[in-house]
Amino acid sequence: MTLLSRALCAALFLLPMDAFACATCGCTLSTDAAAGYSSQPGWRINLDYSYIDQGQLRSGTDPASPAQVVNQPSDPSAGGGEIEKHTINRYLNLSLTYRPNTDWGFTVVLPWVSRNHTTYGTQNAPFTPTETAPGQLSGVALSGLGDVKLMASWQGFLPTHNLGVQIGLKLPTGNDGGQGSDGTIYGHPKRFAYGPATGDALDTSLQAGTGSTDVIVGAYWYQAISQDFDAYADGQFQAAILHKLDQAGGDYRPGNQFTVSAGLRYEANPGWVPQVQINLLRKSRDLGALADTFDTAGTVVYLSPGITVNLRSNLQLYGFVQVPLYSHLQGYQLFPRWTATAGVSAGF
Repeated sequence: MTLLSRALCAALFLLPMDAFACATCGCTLSTDAAAGYSSQPGWRINLDYSYIDQGQLRSGTDPASPAQVVNQPSDPSAGGGEIEKHTINRYLNLSLTYRPNTDWGFTVVLPWVSRNHTTYGTQNAPFTPTETAPGQLSGVALSGLGDVKLMASWQGFLPTHNLGVQIGLKLPTGNDGGQGSDGTIYGHPKRFAYGPATGDALDTSLQAGTGSTDVIVGAYWYQAISQDFDAYADGQFQAAILHKLDQAGGDYRPGNQFTVSAGLRYEANPGWVPQVQINLLRKSRDLGALADTFDTAGTVVYLSPGITVNLRSNLQLYGFVQVPLYSHLQGYQLFPRWTATAGVSAGF
């Protein structure tokens, strides 16, 4: 593989992923393979921005209505359900990777989270149209540091250095917290700013951080398969091992998640490289008294076309759009019709 191919691979795979805060939504572009998948020693910095507009209420494989949420709740014992309206997520991720040699790589990912969320709150059955009147809408906007990730990779299996493994940690650096059924506040959660829910804590899964320390393991591979095409594939598993909110008297554990990505790059023109990915995410449900246990698991598949523009041998711009091909969501969840990511990657 040429130096240009490795640099383009680095630009593509340095895209961080953060799906916990969105339940089973987007943010699945590749996996945050923090080493950059380049065997060239040195430093690489990556800055990317992702936009995820969760505006469609879905259940299983189909769209859902507020009446379904209330009259056919995911938790039958609740006697009703929460009618969520809209969530807009914006993520800005700064990644810094250092490779001391051709085998090892070390990365830190610093995420900034901005989120706007609105909901009509939990309504009791039977549903009536007045439950979605403008006066019933509560909302909140948050922004701040998310959960930092520390990653290490090793790709010394083959002389070509195109097969590697990863291990890392996600740290509980983002603001977290939640509210128990008795009104007790745990941690330092963001609270609703307007509407009937003013002063109540935002859902624990929608805070900037999860309050958990997670272990991350993964593997990746890339290979030139013809004169003009490169192929790549990777997988990653993430699971919480320590739960800060439990230590504070709360009870919350974010669900495990598993991601797989595969794709092709067309490299006939060295200045611009069209690409396409298939991204799969499987997330298990959140657990604990502060968790929305019935509405946080699912499986989604995205088609993600994009392009990388090579400005210099060590500087690339890239952009991708994700379109969902399939979703099977537990309970009722807000889901994006599309997501977008753009970024810049530089080596030195």
